[in-house]
Amino acid sequence: MNNSQLIPVTCAIIQYDSKVLAVQRSESMNLPLKWEFPGGKQEAGESLQECLKREIKEELNMDIIVGQALSPVVKPPIVLHPFLCSTADASLHLSEHKTFVWADAKELQALDWAEADIPVLEEWLSL
Repeated sequence: MNNSQLIPVTCAIIQYDSKVLAVQRSESMNLPLKWEFPGGKQEAGESLQECLKREIKEELNMDIIVGQALSPVVKPPIVLHPFLCSTADASLHLSEHKTFVWADAKELQALDWAEADIPVLEEWLSL
């Protein structure tokens, strides 16, 4: 599988005050009960930033400001595009995930992460 066949997926490292949002996948999703940064698949004609804003609105009913891109993570069949994001309002409504947590760096490190999100977390921790 070459890079042109990979599915582009975005994820948001949403920061509010000194905490970051992590969401837990539901039992019915792939990688059940693993933790991840929220996001989703890019649709045709959509920029990565537009994708991320749409996905976060759909999944969490939250408006975000998309900031700096971090390093993409290639885990076939996906390539994960992480972005540092912020929000003015920490309230959210889960439509797909089991639960969520606003956590600091130490708390985030203790979660059972989806494999593709681990390098994202590590890069964020190194910033």
